Amino acid sequence: MSQDQTSVEDTEHHLELRNLRLDDYNDVKTLMDKVYVNVGGAWPYKNFKAQVNTFPDGQICIEDKGKVVAFAISVIVDYEQFGDKHSYDEITGDAYLSTHDPNGDVLYGVEVIVCPEYRGLRLGRRLYEARKELCRNLNLKSIMAGGRIPNYANYANEMSPYEYIEQVKSKDIYDPILTFQLSNGFEVKQVLTAYLPEDEASKGYATLLQWHNIYFEPDSPSLIEGKKSSARIGCIQWQMRYFNNVEELLQQAEYFVDALSDYGCDVALFPEFFNAPLMGLSPGESSIDAIWHLATYTDEILTAMSHLAVSYNINVIAGSMPVVEDDELYNVAYVCKRDGTIESQYKLHPTPHEKKDWIMKGGDSLKVFDTDFGKIGVLICYDVEFPELGRVLSEQEMQILFVPFWTDTKNGYLRVRRCAQARAIENECYVAIAGSVGNLPKVDNVDIQYGQTAVFSPSDFAFPHDAIVSETTPNTEMTLIVDLDLDKLNRLQNEGSVRNYLDRRRDLYRVDWIGNR
Repeated sequence: MSQDQTSVEDTEHHLELRNLRLDDYNDVKTLMDKVYVNVGGAWPYKNFKAQVNTFPDGQICIEDKGKVVAFAISVIVDYEQFGDKHSYDEITGDAYLSTHDPNGDVLYGVEVIVCPEYRGLRLGRRLYEARKELCRNLNLKSIMAGGRIPNYANYANEMSPYEYIEQVKSKDIYDPILTFQLSNGFEVKQVLTAYLPEDEASKGYATLLQWHNIYFEPDSPSLIEGKKSSARIGCIQWQMRYFNNVEELLQQAEYFVDALSDYGCDVALFPEFFNAPLMGLSPGESSIDAIWHLATYTDEILTAMSHLAVSYNINVIAGSMPVVEDDELYNVAYVCKRDGTIESQYKLHPTPHEKKDWIMKGGDSLKVFDTDFGKIGVLICYDVEFPELGRVLSEQEMQILFVPFWTDTKNGYLRVRRCAQARAIENECYVAIAGSVGNLPKVDNVDIQYGQTAVFSPSDFAFPHDAIVSETTPNTEMTLIVDLDLDKLNRLQNEGSVRNYLDRRRDLYRVDWIGNR
């Protein structure tokens, strides 16, 4: 080493700004126990784990030679759901950050702590600047925070908290927290009472602080691109009948698309394997010959359904159809949008019958579809009986889950129905199921159908008392049209009798998708 070089070990400090990691907990605990010795000390590890896992980008720290010496915890919230009169526990989800909303508009400051031995290095200012940069990068309106006023206890007998704050503003009184926040561009919006009741130094009071992001660019949706607050759903309870050719089947499909379009529906949902009557045209005698023959019609039907979606100005979920790829058979649902684009969702779990008799394979990707009426997911029949799939879609902000199904007996139907209802409640979304009815006497192994189409909602006061928006008469060909209020889902998440999304113990468990998107 030359004389003009100095190693990191030789310098007094080597500071690095970075995001917190789970293995930083011991350093964080040490800091909190030191700073909050009179206010309960450090969070348990489960809180810290939830914070880092829920919003990794919002948890920032400064380390010095490998040791965390300052940190800041943040969360994104939909501020209107809380308003200015909130407590610390309410807006932070008891410090679990269960209130985190990736689509929120405000970055809320949960905590900032600097090691007392480092307070002359302006590390707090660095953390605040990092928060501001994050706020700008995420295009959020502002940073809000509840700030303690720990010197107020010394003046509580002389003045109200309002008077105390004014004196701090005028620099007649020094408060280690409020003075710092004011010097960093924050404004006091109002006084919060019982914000942290255990904070005796502040007498339970806190300041509601705000920093405005002057670079915030509010969305200004046009009439065409605006976010819809409701959606009209059309479901088709499809009668299985013999068709002489694919043209007759498409004529029947167009009848329903036309009818639902006339009623202004945003989407038409067909059942799983709605084209199964064409299996009767197979020259082979076995069921596997019939399903592989059915796959030969898929491209033609898909093209026609996409054309119907465009010409009738309605999104069409074309139930599902068999597809052969690389000599493997799959069951695929197609989302034909009215702008002409087509997306697909493969059935992930073929039933034992489909695997054994048809040698059918499962897909390996799952995704949420962005449509002009909201975010939707599609799970084909048996897939809805696996709750992990609904949870993965819910984490991607799905609002409506569509389930095209095909069941032959009532107990098979009830499995689909009960699981669909559970998905609506646990994921706070709407679920629409559509099935087929009738008989196919000329088609081996699929000669009977049992079905009842329905739309389910979460179970709370804002929704139908039995959480059933509407349902059809069983085993009768008909349509079901319902209007769904999407804004109710947002209110439910924050104001419901129970809050499944917010109350999930993310510090204890989670569902991760490890396959393709």
